[in-house]
Amino acid sequence: MRGLQLLGWAVAAVAVAAWLTLVEVFWLPWRVGGVPVPVSQLAAVAGNLLLVGAARRLSGSRLVAVLPAVVWLVIAVGAAMRRPEGDLLLTGGDAVTSTLNLGFLLLGVVAAAFAVGRALGTPTVRPPAAGSGSGGAR
Repeated sequence: MRGLQLLGWAVAAVAVAAWLTLVEVFWLPWRVGGVPVPVSQLAAVAGNLLLVGAARRLSGSRLVAVLPAVVWLVIAVGAAMRRPEGDLLLTGGDAVTSTLNLGFLLLGVVAAAFAVGRALGTPTVRPPAAGSGSGGAR
């Protein structure tokens, strides 16, 4: 039964991470009055921190906790690569666009690495309390 629960949490974590990453990638060129709005960078940091932590808490598995970060990385790097048809989501363009795209990748990877490190460093089982358990020294 535990295996099915972990599989369910893994599928949910991958689905949410994939959806959020695609939304972040499509938000990258967003501009208001010609001024770029860096909402994708904020969403990448917050999403990676929150999704990895939530996956760890809800599933209790370190492997499931790592999945959102891996999915984010695969989709974000895939968006930066030109497809055989010539499609490219993270374009170079001018200096501002390039900077925003690189900032998105850098901040997202750093946030994912931090979140994974925190999730992997969290012990699954608490160590036993020190002492005799009698409530005081004699």
